[in-house]
Amino acid sequence: MKNELYFLKPNVMMEPLVDGWYAWAHLIPPATTARNLTERHLRIMDSYIDSPETHESAVRNPALLGGPFMDFDRNRVEAVKKLRERTLTQRSHLINLSRAIEQLDALLREKATGYSLESLYAEVPACLQGYVELVYDLNNHPSFRLIEPLLYKSPFYDSSLQSVMLSEISGDDRPFVLSTPRVDEGDSINLEVPFASERLDTLFRMKNEPSSLEAIGDALSLSAGDAERFRSFLTTEVPKPYAKYEGDGARWRYFGHACILLETRGVSVLLDPMLSYTYDTQISRYTYSDLPEVIDYALITHNHQDHILFETLLQLRHRIRNIVVPRNGGGALQDPSLKLLLKQCGFKNVIEISEMEQIPFERGSITAIPFLGEHGDLNVMTKSAYLLRVDNHKLLFAADSCNISPKMYEHIQRETGDVDAFFVGMECDGAPVSWIYGPLLTQRLDRPKDQSRRLAGSNFERAMAMVEQFHCKEVYVYAMGQEPWLNYISSIKYTEKSNPIIQSNRLIETCRKRGITAERLFGEKEILLP
Repeated sequence: MKNELYFLKPNVMMEPLVDGWYAWAHLIPPATTARNLTERHLRIMDSYIDSPETHESAVRNPALLGGPFMDFDRNRVEAVKKLRERTLTQRSHLINLSRAIEQLDALLREKATGYSLESLYAEVPACLQGYVELVYDLNNHPSFRLIEPLLYKSPFYDSSLQSVMLSEISGDDRPFVLSTPRVDEGDSINLEVPFASERLDTLFRMKNEPSSLEAIGDALSLSAGDAERFRSFLTTEVPKPYAKYEGDGARWRYFGHACILLETRGVSVLLDPMLSYTYDTQISRYTYSDLPEVIDYALITHNHQDHILFETLLQLRHRIRNIVVPRNGGGALQDPSLKLLLKQCGFKNVIEISEMEQIPFERGSITAIPFLGEHGDLNVMTKSAYLLRVDNHKLLFAADSCNISPKMYEHIQRETGDVDAFFVGMECDGAPVSWIYGPLLTQRLDRPKDQSRRLAGSNFERAMAMVEQFHCKEVYVYAMGQEPWLNYISSIKYTEKSNPIIQSNRLIETCRKRGITAERLFGEKEILLP
């Protein structure tokens, strides 16, 4: 049995962690990691220690899903206290970086009054010196630019904080992950492997390519105890082979939320990868086993945790030939470079694409389309819709675009022409800007202002205006976070009385009355293009 070959079970879940917390796009760049440590993690820990019963009650309330509450019962106080003390002592350099960002911001507000900034470089907090450029905008408002490539080379970026936790999953119910540190419950394995390590590729190839227990144990450096536990994650059952699309046209498949796979006989394109694992369920869905061996292009629309999911991306890295991201690189704290981030995580061929720029492929192309809204009016460049052309078909994936400037789409339509199929997110209420970006703000935003600046997509009027502008033949509402296997990251639970449902129902009804195919996507969907 020593040389027997095994596959990784399709229900083995991998959670990427940074210092024990679920890894998302703001927990990898040094500056945003530092701010989230002090302004999110420590605050949540302090709150739990002060009132564990409040957290225990809050996580049972659907209305508070996604809030700053630890999904622990009241008996974990001592464990959280130990975590807090470890954070304060072992992550002091990141705490210092967070405080330095606050101090630099205060320095600029006080002393940058329109005169030359040269003299202020000497007053930049010591740990930030050499990592920032001080600037004015054209109206003499001061700010600073982070030199991100240098920060990744500094002690503030420590890949040893990264690990992955493996466990088996048997259902859709997972707690919201951004506010609770992960702990080994005895049925999981925490592999202290940096995200960039090729050992992760070796592991996840085992979903389709078998390996011996000895070989994978050596590759992952498993202890005796972990090796025994890891054995339970393996199976000798050969996975069902993937049925590659072999038609003359194209096929698109909806995998949930904003994840869609477009295939021709020669090219595969996957948008915003975010997948379910395979287990018994009453809701039909596509999973990891429904992906081709090679993904030619993985497209990321924007840098929110429900559109760039490292839990999925790291498992697919060995399959992805090219990963396409919106171009930025401006060094703004709220807008870290996705290209730099992904390269740090071991992705080899990261392509940045600018607005209206095009990537050609066999029988088609990918065009980046400007994307407004959904970012709380912050200056964030890392966002793009995508127009995919295949033969004579045009599909526009607008993600969470909020049509706040209809004139922009008039200009775009003159360049692109009409669209056959239009995919639009209609989470039109949206969380306040502080939900994601609060830890990055060095001055607290007044509640009325915070509530007015929403992370919202289009409502009926704005979505319908795009449908009319592009003379769409088919309309699909997506990116709604309704699939139950996504609650751990999206924290969305709608009812028929929820405004996004009311608004999207109205869009679908209006389109159908006009003879336009319309549907709100849920679970899975397949369409063949002739």
